Amino acid sequence: MTHTIIIALAIFIVVLTVLSVTGVIPALRVVPDNTNFHFMDFRRYSFPASALLSILAITLFFTHGLNFGIDFKGGTLLEIQSKSGPADIGALRTTLGGLGFGDVQLQQFGSPDNVLIRIAEQPGGDAAQQEAVQKVRAALGDTVEYRRVEVVGPRVSGELLAYGTLGLMLAIGAILIYLWFRFEWQFALGAMVANVHDLVLTIGFMSVTQVDFDLTSIAALLTILGYSLNDTVVIYDRIRELLRRYKKMPMEDLLNSSINSTLSRSIITHVTVTLALLALLLFGGKAIHSFAATMMFGVVLVGTYTSIFIAAPMLIYLGVGTNRQSDDKPPKQKP
Repeated sequence: MTHTIIIALAIFIVVLTVLSVTGVIPALRVVPDNTNFHFMDFRRYSFPASALLSILAITLFFTHGLNFGIDFKGGTLLEIQSKSGPADIGALRTTLGGLGFGDVQLQQFGSPDNVLIRIAEQPGGDAAQQEAVQKVRAALGDTVEYRRVEVVGPRVSGELLAYGTLGLMLAIGAILIYLWFRFEWQFALGAMVANVHDLVLTIGFMSVTQVDFDLTSIAALLTILGYSLNDTVVIYDRIRELLRRYKKMPMEDLLNSSINSTLSRSIITHVTVTLALLALLLFGGKAIHSFAATMMFGVVLVGTYTSIFIAAPMLIYLGVGTNRQSDDKPPKQKP
């Protein structure tokens, strides 16, 4: 069934592409050519709002903290499926609570017969974790099917957290070096501030919602950095092009024109990414839930907002185009 849907969708896309290239179907205009929305007027509200949200996110990170998953905290994770219909969470909690594991968390997800069991790290190293798995198997017997079993010791979890944090810092450093060579220092600084803004707000979101912070979350943060940078670079390239073409246009008009001219591309890109992430969030299962939820917030909400309302107007405060005069007219939008 899945293969049939994929093949049908591929054929449909090919047919639409051929009809569009041959001129049978007119090109779709997501944004009218003469769009001239004044985005820069909102910078007086976007900057204070972002500053307050960033301070709140940092405060939550140090006070509320993150919900570290098994990867970083250590312990045992078991994903089971009941063979006799919907799982009885109360009975499972009573059974596992009598095994003396300490903190045991049970969470129903997906369908009523799927349960995720988290067992806190047991004293005694890896042997103690394996023994905990055997006790759970003996207590539940053949009434459930074990779909996933993960055991992470304290040493491994500490190394994973250290390497994940190091990888994130190296990625930020590499992005900074790339921006420094790719743009003038004002553009590089503006893009870096926008990236850090995305990262801070996303971590604040993870602290509020308490989604699992594991290796997939690190991957999500790295993806958000790359995606947001790509969106910002597209707008910055258009700004630099208009700066060379119109020497006396007011900076606010030039920034508005740059964003409006790339608005159609931004809308199409973000809508397609949103649909893909929504599918992962709804049907991807518990294993990638934290990744999909983090990406949905960081890419769709924060990344789009930052590129338009933070990265672009940041150039005004950094002094780009300060000596320009209002002699040139804004360029007309082209299809």
